[in-house]
Amino acid sequence: MKPTTPVIRSLRSSAIVLIAACAMNTRASDQKPLNDSVKNSTQAVKAPASHGHAGTSKRSSKRKPSASRKAETNGPLYASRPEVMQTADEMAQRLGLDSAWVRHAVGQSRYTPGIARAIAPPPVGTPKNWTVYRSRFIDSVRINAGVKFWRDNRDTLERAERETGVPAAIIVGIVGVETIYGQQIGTYRVMDALTTLSFDFPAEHPRAKERAAFFRSELEAFLELTHRTQTDPLALRGSYAGAMGLPQFMPSSWAKYGVDFDGDGRVDLFHSAADVIGSVANYFKAFNWRAGMPTHYAVRMHAEGPDKAALLAPDIVPTFSPAAMVAKGAELDISAMQHSGPLALVELQDGDGPPLYLAGTENFYAITRYNWSSYYALAVIELGQEIAAAMSK
Repeated sequence: MKPTTPVIRSLRSSAIVLIAACAMNTRASDQKPLNDSVKNSTQAVKAPASHGHAGTSKRSSKRKPSASRKAETNGPLYASRPEVMQTADEMAQRLGLDSAWVRHAVGQSRYTPGIARAIAPPPVGTPKNWTVYRSRFIDSVRINAGVKFWRDNRDTLERAERETGVPAAIIVGIVGVETIYGQQIGTYRVMDALTTLSFDFPAEHPRAKERAAFFRSELEAFLELTHRTQTDPLALRGSYAGAMGLPQFMPSSWAKYGVDFDGDGRVDLFHSAADVIGSVANYFKAFNWRAGMPTHYAVRMHAEGPDKAALLAPDIVPTFSPAAMVAKGAELDISAMQHSGPLALVELQDGDGPPLYLAGTENFYAITRYNWSSYYALAVIELGQEIAAAMSK
């Protein structure tokens, strides 16, 4: 999911105490069991990456180290970097944390080349291909797992939809695209990910300075979170960008949008399907999800030149009335013409084939707040649709 907010310093320890349970060998009585549909596997894959958020792979303490696993720990400790240690001291002072504790957490983190490679943008000129992208996330594995997740958690999904207006299909689509319902949660140490991206963000990235600052804020959020919950920050694992749990929330998003939806007094995005469902729904509610509004409409494009450029200029931000889109050469169906809010012309390139065009609504835009990509948003939507169709068979 897309990382969003700066550090939230007023974390409630009761709302995040579960973090300790996600990656440490805690007592069985301290952990809530996963539903069968969200038990973890030992596979590792790279997740959707358009926002620097989540590589979603999951470790098993019993498996033998792989080549990719070795790559996680073959860099130097950050304790060898005086400028990093100075920054750690500044973080400790700013957050009101024990300096020795922060220095240990940061200093024992390692630069991880695989993380830096994973976050780097694709080479210039790499063509986008919606058909290929779609095939990565909409397949029999995710659909079958999604059907099981939906059936196992039907009542909770219905409650979340009733309370927030976010459809069950969208919630199920998000969790499926992100982690296949918990099968692929992440193998990287969160501290390694956040320190690597804070202090060694790839310079060739067009927004390297801005992104490094973002990850440094997430590092601070993570340090504060783990300190408050008395959790070893070096023990937790997540994506190559430091995202955690079934919905792949960044530390600050965990604090701001996480919901105790099962009412046990804590937010558990690793082990509680109810908390995952409630938190994803709450995220979209916070980003102004509109109950009952479609996510998009079909478009046939006739516009060329300046009119087409004008329609595409706002990117995925809903800007135009249906009439304004038609005036500039977009052909909309009756339902789109009756839409009362603004629309965005969304272009999805499809390799050597003609692009796919959509009229995205404010709800389509809300999905892109989870991951800044129209390709991601449509994959979430269509996975949810495919699972809903399979449910009815």
